[in-house]
Amino acid sequence: MGRVFTTMLVTLAAAVLAGPAQSAGNPEIAALQVGLSLRGLYSGTVDGVLGPGTSDAVRRFQRKAGLSADGVAGAETRAALGRYGRRAPLGRRSLVFDARGWDVAALQFALASHGFPSGSFDGHLGLRTEAALRRFQVWTGLEPDGRAGPSTFAALRAPPPRSPLALSVPVQAPTGDSFGPRGARFHAGLDFPAASGTTVSAAGSGRVVFAGQHTGGWGNLVVVKHRSGVRTLYAHLSRIDVKLGQRVSSGATVGLVGATGQATGPHLHFEVLVRGAAVDPQSAL
Repeated sequence: MGRVFTTMLVTLAAAVLAGPAQSAGNPEIAALQVGLSLRGLYSGTVDGVLGPGTSDAVRRFQRKAGLSADGVAGAETRAALGRYGRRAPLGRRSLVFDARGWDVAALQFALASHGFPSGSFDGHLGLRTEAALRRFQVWTGLEPDGRAGPSTFAALRAPPPRSPLALSVPVQAPTGDSFGPRGARFHAGLDFPAASGTTVSAAGSGRVVFAGQHTGGWGNLVVVKHRSGVRTLYAHLSRIDVKLGQRVSSGATVGLVGATGQATGPHLHFEVLVRGAAVDPQSAL
């Protein structure tokens, strides 16, 4: 049973999410990690990767549940996990507002990997997850009813989007946190740690569609609209050097690195969005 389940997970990991390595985790493994985390047994990153940390957490749960501690989430282990351990084909249960369970956690992870994160991976279809679900449904051409059924999960099996444009690196600095899972959340951009006052440049030519203080944690923020539905976002700036509506060329200064908003230190948080979906900036740089 253990070998069969392990083989199944490997197959699912390849089939459910294709795309950049940072977002190639398996939503069903991520859901298992969420279930273990909610029981206080897993404190690692919810990344959808069946690594040693997840296997160790499964063993701890198995010992507490009086099961054979083999580290494999087989049928007995999944049954003991309750609503966060049951496994049926994703989409068999239509998920609506306030739903909870492993399939909701899998949905949250898949949405985030496709550019629509909704906060913490917690297995609860609350307001933020419902909003992300509706945005994804609009993005993929489905009816935005906020209900995750077979058609939504089928759309989530497609590879995550990538940038159709080649962009320039916005700041001369090494990269820090990358696009992908971080703790129990999803980091939808690429960070560049740099000294305050370092020049931040437009990654491509376009028009400034936002320049000001962002109330959601990004501090001083600039957003540039490019062609092909692409927008770039520059957050935590110490100074903004462009105005709303201004046209900028690739390499033009848009501001300076800072630590405004919810930043623990000076850095540029850089995002690339394609028709509203956050994509891995590395696919464009």
